[in-house]
Amino acid sequence: MAENNPFEISQQVRDLAEKNIDQVRKFYDQWMEGISQVMNMWSSTPAGEMVPGFDSLRERAIKFAKDNAEAAFAQAEKLAQAKDVQDLMTLQSHYAQAQMRSYATQAQELGRLMTTAMQNMQSPKL
Repeated sequence: MAENNPFEISQQVRDLAEKNIDQVRKFYDQWMEGISQVMNMWSSTPAGEMVPGFDSLRERAIKFAKDNAEAAFAQAEKLAQAKDVQDLMTLQSHYAQAQMRSYATQAQELGRLMTTAMQNMQSPKL
């Protein structure tokens, strides 16, 4: 088939890409587990006390980072199965559009949480 379509991606290349994605996902999962442990230790110390609202902001930001990473891994898996350049371009275009919508929603929510946290900081404690 490669003779008919010089832009076709061979099965060997797709298989190699899938193996690499699996390895990177495992590394990422370990790294995120370490980050989560550090964040939990930081939050549990007296010096790590935060103004009400910042905990939810931090938790939401971590969730968004994980969601975005999962979306990227899912995209990488799809790209690894692309049979030709046209498939790659279509997949990447759809991913970019979806992520831009997601980023806009995330930015709005983080902005709202930041505003709330800042207001809590300025509120006098009773």
